[in-house]
Amino acid sequence: MLSAKSETVFADSAEWMQDDPRWRVAQQVAGGPHFARSPLLSRFLLYVVSETLEGRHAAITEHKIGVAVFGRPVSYRTDDDNIVRNYARQLRKRLAEHFAREGKDSPIRIEIPVGGYVPSFPEVDIAPQIEQPDVAHEVIPASGIALGPLHRRPSISRKLAWPLAALIIILAGFVVWFTGGGHTDPRSTTIDHAHALWRAEMPSNGITYVVPTDAGFNLMEDMAHRSLSLADYIKGQYADMPPQSIDAHTRQDLGTQPYTDFVSLQVVSMLARRPEYDPKRVLLRFPRDLRVDDLKKSSAVIIGSADSNPWASLVDANANFRIVPQPEMSGAAIMNMHPEGGEQKTYRSHWGEPAHETFALILLQPNLSGSGYLLLIEGLDIAGTQAAAELLFSQPGIAPIVERALRKDGSLRPFEVLVRATSIQSNAAGTEIVASRIH
Repeated sequence: MLSAKSETVFADSAEWMQDDPRWRVAQQVAGGPHFARSPLLSRFLLYVVSETLEGRHAAITEHKIGVAVFGRPVSYRTDDDNIVRNYARQLRKRLAEHFAREGKDSPIRIEIPVGGYVPSFPEVDIAPQIEQPDVAHEVIPASGIALGPLHRRPSISRKLAWPLAALIIILAGFVVWFTGGGHTDPRSTTIDHAHALWRAEMPSNGITYVVPTDAGFNLMEDMAHRSLSLADYIKGQYADMPPQSIDAHTRQDLGTQPYTDFVSLQVVSMLARRPEYDPKRVLLRFPRDLRVDDLKKSSAVIIGSADSNPWASLVDANANFRIVPQPEMSGAAIMNMHPEGGEQKTYRSHWGEPAHETFALILLQPNLSGSGYLLLIEGLDIAGTQAAAELLFSQPGIAPIVERALRKDGSLRPFEVLVRATSIQSNAAGTEIVASRIH
């Protein structure tokens, strides 16, 4: 419950802001179906919006939100109580879902950046768009992750903070490179086959989730020297994985913050360059926020193997090519369950060498209800995943596979592609297809 003082201040603020279009949008969102069952989320949203419009940015801190919205005592410590951070993640997800559906025609959006609580109000052109989206300004609607500037609280370990900031800077440079000519000529004769794949994966009448890696979870597995099943991951049991030798702030950050890797950002950027991409229908969903029901109703692009994205295990469980982790997280290998002529039974990567051969998989199969597709991009290491992603978005590279998988009615048969590349300081080079299966 809000304190009497907070209720009074909030009511006074709301009264004079009735004519502000940003406040009206906030009220519409708070009263919408995505917030109907969570009055605390509605209060959270209206509080940060009203404080922002009042110019009281200093009042929008984790501690002040905990006191004003969640009724915590003034003496409460945010280090010991992460209720605000947990609700903030849900708030970002609900906002993204609202503006992808009920609020898709709203000229004003509300966004809450990761690492902060001060909302922004970007204005959008709701007229039909002819040109492709500008990746540099809007990569993809975020649900649980924001790819914009990250303002982190100082408690996080510096070893974790600087790579995350560096990712954002690198992504900006990557987008500049990408828009400067990194594509194959769109007039290529293989364009129809690439279109068939992405039209199926990003249908104009459905939702597609892009599920990046959970880098924090992967780091926790490495430190604990053990893996975690999808069922346990869904239950949140990863929170108990970091060893006690890690300081409390870092443990909490690994258990609550949505870290991902650069390859996931590359995939997001390349997806947004596809003509089939619709920002209202392609949503970014962090693995910890995904649910089994999402993979029944929608399509998905899942990035990373089960060690960094446990949802991968749903896609490759019955595949011919499968990534199998080694004991105590000491490595991994791709098993070929039914080798054909000239194929190996096992494909391994030697992680300890600066330059080494690595392997990856691209798997396409129907979603859990057969109404869409699940596309998995996974490698034995980050260079392998990068190699698979680059081949997938290369029209000459993926076209022969799609051509074989394409049915006369335009639908696609499930397929598997085994990719080999050379990893040079965790960057992929010399990518080629080793084997494939069309089912």
